[in-house]
Amino acid sequence: MKFVVEYISFFVIQVDGEEGQGGKRCKHYQTLDGDDYTESELSSFLGGEFTKTAKRAAERNPKAEQVPTKIGRFAVEPGYDLDSNPNYNLFARLRTAETKDLYMEYADSLVQAYMDTSAIRGGAVFIVRAKHEKLFDEPFIFVLKCDFEQKIARITDERSLLNKVEMAINAKNMKSIMYPHMPEEGTLEPWEIKIHQSSHARYFEDFLKYVEYEKSMPEIMNEQVLGFVHQYIEEVYENNAEGKEKELEEVELWACSEQRQLQEKWSHEQVMEASSVMIEQKPDIEMKLKVGHMSVKALLADFGDRLHIAKVGDRYVVVIEGEDLMFDKGILPVELLQPEPLEQIVDKIVRKSDEA
Repeated sequence: MKFVVEYISFFVIQVDGEEGQGGKRCKHYQTLDGDDYTESELSSFLGGEFTKTAKRAAERNPKAEQVPTKIGRFAVEPGYDLDSNPNYNLFARLRTAETKDLYMEYADSLVQAYMDTSAIRGGAVFIVRAKHEKLFDEPFIFVLKCDFEQKIARITDERSLLNKVEMAINAKNMKSIMYPHMPEEGTLEPWEIKIHQSSHARYFEDFLKYVEYEKSMPEIMNEQVLGFVHQYIEEVYENNAEGKEKELEEVELWACSEQRQLQEKWSHEQVMEASSVMIEQKPDIEMKLKVGHMSVKALLADFGDRLHIAKVGDRYVVVIEGEDLMFDKGILPVELLQPEPLEQIVDKIVRKSDEA
């Protein structure tokens, strides 16, 4: 996958103080056409960044709430077209600019809008228009941002040995925007844009105020489980307003907790019924739990089939079954074990519970 650059505008952002708390300045260094870019040092510096950005995987509903790469969709009012979205227009003008001067003007407008981002850091910004070498006649817009690296030195000669570089950049942790989104080679999605930033940062999300992002899978699952719970409460406390209010308060506290204990409210059948609805929508939903200091990672679909949760006295028991049992890393004596019958293990747990 190769991209051919048509135009590139190079800007430098300088920030006084930390994380954008001081003054901010932006300077346009150069705008090059494709021929000048090929002969410049920028060509070797950016290297395969366009291909890397295009190939970087992203999900519309990511598996975690905070991920570095996201797919956004331009938001418009019902009945309106894409060109009613201000963020879309920033990219659309760059894609259709007919001269280098006009491209530079539009690139400057985009960078000035980016300058208003909260917690912005100093660095270099490249606004690039490039075409896929084979697949499309329509160009892509890439926005590439490199932060300044602190305390970088380079070897110069035998007399001075080291020369400190005050404003150094590298492509190692480059942030990026790509428009339009290319879900797979040969397919374009003009309503979507792909961003890549540090997972904890919101630089591009702050900048692209009129772009919406789908909820992550944990958020979707949380909402669905809470829907089941509220439905259950409505049925159980149909004629008990006071009990319903108390139960809803407890559910809210439970749902907001980072770590949650087993609630012991639903029967096995109720849990299986609710789980089956979620598994049908997404078969690979993960389930993680801790028993004391021990961690278990499985699929929700394993519950009731290969993973079982029980209680012996006041102690919780998790039973995991499978056709084989594998170990990794260092060899341990337990790997030589002849397993005891499950009934003997249960007897031990019962005695332990009785002695407690």
